[in-house]
Amino acid sequence: MERSAIRNGKIVRECEAVLPVAYREVQYSFSVYEALRIIKGHVVHLDDHLRRLAMSCSAIHLIHPFDDQVISSSIEALIKADGIQNATMRILIVGGDKPLFFITYTDLLSYPDSYYSEGIGCTLYHGERFLPEAKTSNLLMQYIALEEAKSKGAFEALLVNRSGLVLEGTRSNFYGLSNDRLYTAPDNLVLSGITRISVLKAAKAIGLEIVYNPPAETSLHEFDSLFISSTSMGAMPVRRINGIEMPRRAWSTIAEICRLEREWE
Repeated sequence: MERSAIRNGKIVRECEAVLPVAYREVQYSFSVYEALRIIKGHVVHLDDHLRRLAMSCSAIHLIHPFDDQVISSSIEALIKADGIQNATMRILIVGGDKPLFFITYTDLLSYPDSYYSEGIGCTLYHGERFLPEAKTSNLLMQYIALEEAKSKGAFEALLVNRSGLVLEGTRSNFYGLSNDRLYTAPDNLVLSGITRISVLKAAKAIGLEIVYNPPAETSLHEFDSLFISSTSMGAMPVRRINGIEMPRRAWSTIAEICRLEREWE
C-alpha cells in the first residue's frame, strides 16, 4: 500500500508530496525541517520539536501560516490515516510567497545492539555549519563529510571548527566524559538537539557536572569516554576516531544515560 503524506495540511498520496523544481526557495534550500520518532503511535517530544521548528524559522526569517495546531493535527491525521505505529517522521517547511508544508515518514531508524555494546567509528572533518542554531536544509557540508566517513568505514563524521574544537556530528551532538564531568559545546555553537536536552538531564540525574566547553581535537584521547546522541540513536559510545582507539572507561555511564533518555520517551 502506498504511504500517505501531508501537503499544506491535507492528506495526499506520498507521490504527490513533491517540491516544485522551479521554485526559487527550493533552489536556494530556504527551508527548515524536523525529524520525529513515532513509538506505538505516540510522537516523542512533540512540543520540543515544534518549539525548535519555530526557532529555526525565526533564525532564517522564514514566515509561514502553519501554526503548531495545524502541524500537530496534521501529524495525528497522518498517523490515523496509515495506522502508523513506529516510524521516523519528517516535517519540512519551505518559505517564500507561497510557503509549503510537508510531512512524510519512513520506517523507524534503528541500529544494531553492537553499536551500543562495542561502540562506533567516527572521522574528523574540518568545517563549520552555517547558522548552527537552526535546523535548515542547507546540508551539503554534512553530506560530504558523512559520505567521506562512510567511505572509510566509519559511522559518523565529527565537525571540527577553525579553533580545533570538536563541536558536533553531521547528524548528532557530541560529548566527552572525564572525572564525573560531561563536556559539550554551548548551545550557540551547535544545533541543540531534542535528545541532547534529555542527555544533559540524564547526566545531571546521575550526578555529572555539565561543562559547556567542547573537546579539542588534540585532547580526545584524554577523556574517559566519548559519545554522540540524536533522536534516532539515543546515546552511542565512540570507539574509534580516524581509526584510533578511544578510551572506554566510562561506557557504563553512557549506557545509563541512554537508558534514562529512552525511558523518558
